[in-house]
Amino acid sequence: MNKNSLLAIGMILFLQTSNAIAQGDTRKKQFNITKAALAIDGYDPVAYFTSNKAVQGRKDVIHNHQGITYRFARAQNRQLFIADPIRFEPQYGGWCAYAMGSSGEKVEIDPETFKIINGKLYLFYNSFFNNTLKSWNKNEVTLKKNADANWVKIYQ
Repeated sequence: MNKNSLLAIGMILFLQTSNAIAQGDTRKKQFNITKAALAIDGYDPVAYFTSNKAVQGRKDVIHNHQGITYRFARAQNRQLFIADPIRFEPQYGGWCAYAMGSSGEKVEIDPETFKIINGKLYLFYNSFFNNTLKSWNKNEVTLKKNADANWVKIYQ
C-alpha cells in the first residue's frame, strides 16, 4: 500500500471514531440515565419483550451501547440486545412517552409502566395517581406523532 492509501484509511478511521464519540456524548446528554450512564434504572430492556414485564437487570450482566449502560436479567438477554440494540432500546431516550408527546418535555419514568407498540418500547411516568400511560392510551396516535417530532428536535 502506498502512503496516500494509508493516510486515507487512517483519516476514515479517525472520522468514524470521532463520530462515534460525538454520538455517545449526545446520547449521554439527551438520554434518561443515571450519573453512571445506567439506562431504565437498571431494568432489563429485553425482558419487556420476552417476559412482557419489567425485570431488574443484574449488576454483573451489562452492556454499554454507544455510551449508555444497560443491565440484563440473563446473559441471553444481553446477547439479544447486542445483536439488535435498536429493537430493544426504549423510545425517546427512555423519557416518558406521554410527556414527550404532550409537551416535548423530558420527564422521568416508572420503569414498570410501559407499553410495546409495533415492536418498540415506550416508558411512562406513574406516581401519585398520575399514570400517564392511561392518558397516552386515550390519544395514542396524536401523542406518538407529536412525541416522534419532539424527540427529533431534542436529539440532534
